[in-house]
Amino acid sequence: MPQPGSIEKTIFKIDNPDAFNVAALQIFHYQYKSNAVFRDFINRLQINLESIDHFSQIPFLPIEFFKTHRLVSGHFKEEVIFSSSGTTGGQKSRHYIKDTSLYEHSFQKGFQLFFDEPEKYVVLALLPSYLQQEDSSLVYMVDRLMKKSNRPENSFYLNDYDILAGQLTSLKKQNKRVILFGVTYALLDLAEQFPLNFPELTIIETGGMKGRRKEMVREELHDKLKKAFHVKKIYSEYGMTELLSQAYSLGEGIFKTPPWMKILIRDPNDPLTMLKEGKTGGINVIDLANIHSCSFIATQDLGKLHQKGSFEVLGRFDNSDVRGCNLLVG
Repeated sequence: MPQPGSIEKTIFKIDNPDAFNVAALQIFHYQYKSNAVFRDFINRLQINLESIDHFSQIPFLPIEFFKTHRLVSGHFKEEVIFSSSGTTGGQKSRHYIKDTSLYEHSFQKGFQLFFDEPEKYVVLALLPSYLQQEDSSLVYMVDRLMKKSNRPENSFYLNDYDILAGQLTSLKKQNKRVILFGVTYALLDLAEQFPLNFPELTIIETGGMKGRRKEMVREELHDKLKKAFHVKKIYSEYGMTELLSQAYSLGEGIFKTPPWMKILIRDPNDPLTMLKEGKTGGINVIDLANIHSCSFIATQDLGKLHQKGSFEVLGRFDNSDVRGCNLLVG
């Protein structure tokens, strides 16, 4: 059995389905042996490990376990603990990170694949709800992208929309290449209060109304932002506290993953059954960068697969709909 260090070196070199399958199976067997929570979960399902020869057959751990357990593979003192924003009074997910350089390698390589080198952008961030928590993986990622960019104009913004609008206006006049990460409700506030004709601007919405505004369908949301900033498309990021990798939509709400990440769709009523393209169900994520926690996660998001592994996020399960996952938690 290869050791996690040797597997780490191959994760970001994956360039074909067979290589992904080999790495996924190696990580599955490693995590079964070294992650007591995952092992207990697998054992309860009474699955014959020797019968698993493809990543689609690997059981996916319900994401709720990140709220209730220290979910680690191996023994280590974590460098950092990322926590979810959570709901008021609710439990937060906690992701224990053995090596922040692994996370940095993952999000930097992913950013390069979908956009370009960070050094080619001024990086701005409108992430008020995330800035107000000290242990956000999203803030960590954007902060490191800013450091790689190394531009004096890089900055985070809380609720100071007027200052951000002034900075955007200035950068437009200077013909600077600008990328703006923003939480959904704050981008809408900015669009309504300070619309700006800036068609060259790259806007990446990171999702979430956080209870601040009425939820709206993606088409309506993106329409408002496109009209306010005169951009042709709105980009989106699909990431979460429990993952060390991100998928991105380069427009129209269709997401693509980097080569070391894969999405499967599960039957809402039978969580061990995977659905084909075009069928709506629960989003399961394989994130091979999660080698030191759990790489096989059943989320509470609803979605469907499209061609060549691309996917769409359609919303969330409500409490009654997560029964498929809950059957496995008990």
